[in-house]
Amino acid sequence: MEIENNIKHTGKSTARKILEWVEVVVIAFALSWLIRTFVIEPRYVPTGSMLPTIQLQDRLMVDKFFFKHFGELHPGDVIVFHPPSEAHSSDDFIKRLIALPGDTVEIRDHKTYINGRVIDEPYVVEPQIKTMELVVVPEGYAFVMGDNRNNSNDSRVWGFLPLDSITGRTLFRYWPLERFGTMVR
Repeated sequence: MEIENNIKHTGKSTARKILEWVEVVVIAFALSWLIRTFVIEPRYVPTGSMLPTIQLQDRLMVDKFFFKHFGELHPGDVIVFHPPSEAHSSDDFIKRLIALPGDTVEIRDHKTYINGRVIDEPYVVEPQIKTMELVVVPEGYAFVMGDNRNNSNDSRVWGFLPLDSITGRTLFRYWPLERFGTMVR
C-alpha cells in the first residue's frame, strides 16, 4: 500500500511539474509573440538598396511601438514599412525617410533638395543619376529613398508612401558585431 501511495504521489508531482513547464513555455511564447508583433522586432536585410548604411545580411532591431506613441518621425530616420501596391512587393521595405507632409522634394545636379535647401547626405556614396521635378508631399504621406540611390525601388519610382504604412523605425544594428550601433541620421 505504501509503495502504491508513493507511485501515485510521484505520478502527481511529475504531472504537476510537466504542467508547470508547459505553462512556462506557453507564457514565454505568448510574451515573445506579443513583444515581436507590437513592440520591438529583429529584422534581416536581404537587399542592397540601403548600401552602404545597411549591408546585405545585416540584422536590425526595429521599434514598432514607441515611435508611434511617444515620439515622432524625422527626416533621416531609417524606417520599415509595407510598400504600396505600385512597388510590386509584399515584403516590407527599409528606406530612409526624406520628407514629410507639406515638404517639397527635388533632385537635380546629383543632390536632393528639401524645401529648396540641399540636404547633407554623407551616407550616399555615388552621385544620383536620376533627376526629379519639384513635388510637394501630400498630407498623410511621406517621401522615402534608399541610400543606394542609383539602385533603389523607392518613392521616386512608385510615389509617396502613406504614413499609416510605416510599421517601425530602426533602433540599431546588432549583427554583425563589428558594425553594432545606431543608424546614421
